[in-house]
Amino acid sequence: MGRKVTLATCSLNQWALDFEGNLTRILQSIEIAKQKGAKYRLGPELEICGYGCADHFYESDTLLHCFQVLKSLLESPLTQDIICDVGMPVMHHNVRYNCRVIFLNKKILLIRPKMLLANYGNNREFRWFSPWSRPRHVEEYFLPRMIQDVTGQTTVPFGDGVLSTKDTCLGIEICAELWNPRSPHVDMGLDGIEIFTNSSASYHELRKADHRVNLVKSATTKSGGIYLFANQKGCDGDRLYYDGCAMIAINGDIVARGAQFSLEDVEVVTATLDLEDVRSYRGERCHPHMEYEHKPYQRIKTDFSLSDCGDRCLPTHQPVEWIFHTPEEEISLGPACWLWDYLRRSGQAGFLLPLSGGVDSSSTACIVYSMCVQICRAVKDGNPQVLEDVQRVVSDSSYRPEDPRELCGRLFTTCYMASENSSEDTRNRAKDLAAQIGSNHLNINIDMAVKGMLGIFSMVTGKWPQFRANGGSARENLALQNVQARIRMILAYLFAQLCLWAQGKPGGLLVLGSANVDESLTGYFTKYDCSSADINPIGGVSKMDLKCFLQYCVKRFQLTALISILDAPPTAELEPLTDGKVVQTDEADMGMTYSELSVIGRLRKISKCGPYSMFCKLIHSWKETFSPSQVATKVKHFFRMYSINRHKMTTVTPSYHAENYSPDDNRFDLRPFLYNTQWSWQFRCIDNEVAVME
Repeated sequence: MGRKVTLATCSLNQWALDFEGNLTRILQSIEIAKQKGAKYRLGPELEICGYGCADHFYESDTLLHCFQVLKSLLESPLTQDIICDVGMPVMHHNVRYNCRVIFLNKKILLIRPKMLLANYGNNREFRWFSPWSRPRHVEEYFLPRMIQDVTGQTTVPFGDGVLSTKDTCLGIEICAELWNPRSPHVDMGLDGIEIFTNSSASYHELRKADHRVNLVKSATTKSGGIYLFANQKGCDGDRLYYDGCAMIAINGDIVARGAQFSLEDVEVVTATLDLEDVRSYRGERCHPHMEYEHKPYQRIKTDFSLSDCGDRCLPTHQPVEWIFHTPEEEISLGPACWLWDYLRRSGQAGFLLPLSGGVDSSSTACIVYSMCVQICRAVKDGNPQVLEDVQRVVSDSSYRPEDPRELCGRLFTTCYMASENSSEDTRNRAKDLAAQIGSNHLNINIDMAVKGMLGIFSMVTGKWPQFRANGGSARENLALQNVQARIRMILAYLFAQLCLWAQGKPGGLLVLGSANVDESLTGYFTKYDCSSADINPIGGVSKMDLKCFLQYCVKRFQLTALISILDAPPTAELEPLTDGKVVQTDEADMGMTYSELSVIGRLRKISKCGPYSMFCKLIHSWKETFSPSQVATKVKHFFRMYSINRHKMTTVTPSYHAENYSPDDNRFDLRPFLYNTQWSWQFRCIDNEVAVME
């Protein structure tokens, strides 16, 4: 009797509404799984249409095209003699569900709707789907005629059932169901199901990968079993990057895993495992507890085996050690892969970055360089899709990238936009970094444009504003800083559209932004300045993490120009110099350090603290540094800045989501943008506590 099963899971770089491309990648993964001897193939969540369709899920076209793709899958000879598990939305009794469709040899075995929806962080599944609220209940689903013509079936099972083959039993979880305290795998394990599958669309956040791995290991540590985890990868059309990590576990051990970050559009992970190992594990650890008290799962029987009779000599996979990336490596790899997906799918010819010589813009430049390193490595490793894409981007069908610096010169333009307030130090830092990464670097002076704008204002009003250093008011000082910043944004877009044209080359460039998550939180940037760009790879990363990332780049890429950038105090360089030296610094302008902002940002978002709760926490964690009254001053100052500037988040550049305290206004951090900035009631509560304490 066969007892060893070969199973396949995968990570696919699906793209929302790219039905043709998604179909191709699904078929490719099935073909690879069969070549590796697998009898079961699991794919990511909603892989047919892509997870990020958002309000396109409301459209009947999306449902129609999903069934058309499903028809193509059923008809394909590649899907024969392997159980295929694919994801798509399905409407049942006029209710839309996020479903898995499991089929074998042109017959649909089961449609399993998602029971526990993700409705936190960036997920809004309740907006488009309803949860299946009938545990262990299965009913009939009437198939569309186009599917009936292929399968010969009129109805198929729909609901919370499990799949019973000749040799084992499989149960299904979908993404968030693994993260839920009422995960279905617990009841399924107690009911004798031996293989659990999870199709996910789990996006990257810094320091998150170990949580995912530990959940998968825990799912089979408790009651034994085999667990398959599939995930989407890449940018499917918005701010998120899905970071793969397909894996297979047995009895609490990971035995096969995929990459977290890569440029492979299709990655298939397989493992050969012994079902008797599950039965032995349960026999020792779980036997007294295996009596199942609830209604048993309905088993959908199929005349198919996952094992072969002659598998006695087939080797099984052994546990592997999972080495997690450091946060610096994650910043180097994740945003770089996201940028590559965005570039190749946008139809543009490269990137343009205003490079100021500071930490933030230098971090963006290093991420682009890391992207070029990954592209060259993928081409060297024989990835035909990456080679085809890069040839299309550079408009040269004979081009083969080998040197990241040379590729960077083709794809990446940097420009230093000097004004009379810019120092020679920052100009040299920008120039040196551009030379080391190989970007096409431009030096631009904006003084003529600034004077032209102020001249128009003076001609109309008869007034010429002055900097504070020259006797001007605070309002004049701020306006003069903003006009410089906004002119830089206009020039960035002008050069992005026309600089390749001026060189006789086709295409335009995407403008990259470089405002970090802490500056977005406080609004320490000019609305519609260089932070206004097409996309921003560091908008979800803290200043402290960016500094660590640059230190990593010094060693990893030998970018020694970053040393002087790290040593210099962060500055906007928008106010006049004193004796040729910078006197304006970011932290002085903000009234707090970036380290303090990082703590405050996490309290505001992750710990859900308002002003009073934040004060109560900080008087303990900062007691060695600040008195209660000083803590109160900092908390009040932050909330005033935050509330005055929150309107800027409504227009901020779309940013790579990397940090779980991001203030992104699109769907992650939903807040008003017109506040009563006095916070009178809240601040009075703080003052009362300070009075008691002091």
